[in-house]
Amino acid sequence: MIKAAEQAFKTEFTPRDRELLQSYFHLAESMADLIGPHCEVVIHSLESFEQSVVKIVNGHHTGRKVGSPITDLGLKMLRQYEQTGELTPKSYFSNNKGGEMLKSSTCILQGEKGRPIGMFCVNMNLSYPFPEIIKTLMPDTTQHHSFDMTENFSASAGDVVEQALNHAIAEVEADDSVNLKGRNKAITKVLFDNGIFELKEATNIVSNHLSITKHAVYKYIREFKS
Repeated sequence: MIKAAEQAFKTEFTPRDRELLQSYFHLAESMADLIGPHCEVVIHSLESFEQSVVKIVNGHHTGRKVGSPITDLGLKMLRQYEQTGELTPKSYFSNNKGGEMLKSSTCILQGEKGRPIGMFCVNMNLSYPFPEIIKTLMPDTTQHHSFDMTENFSASAGDVVEQALNHAIAEVEADDSVNLKGRNKAITKVLFDNGIFELKEATNIVSNHLSITKHAVYKYIREFKS
């Protein structure tokens, strides 16, 4: 079955195709870290169906490793893609060899000219005790990490700048080592270190809020860069 399917999809990979496929490796690591150890993330290459697994994280859930072949369901999804062009079929449930239930999602990865070159697969092992799954999604208070990190989810760049500016002001005003004369520069430094001035509206918003000129803001930024 693999040989027949491979003939149907067989195309010569270009260096760019391999580069694009490898660019997803870090995403696989990141997703597995986000969801937790009960989640397996796999990247298949369609260059060789017999050795299609080119990246796998937490492979113990299915007993696979780099160099393992594509699955029968993977072949079926490729056939469906050929017929429908659907890149992201709905999630599905299956069982591994040990009988453990998996909830999975697979996405077809495209290379040059829109040709399918791989598959990005996520398999969550639902047979883990639910409290263990929840525990991996919550912060570990025994490590004494700080959980006051903020992220500004806004619909406009201006809102992102405004919220970042408010956080920077609060941070500087809580620092007794910063005097009144150095306040504006210190606030600008916090924003600079956090990359806020990559947003085009930042300079205007900061200068208006701090009641200083844009030239003063640019002067601070030049000093920080040097």
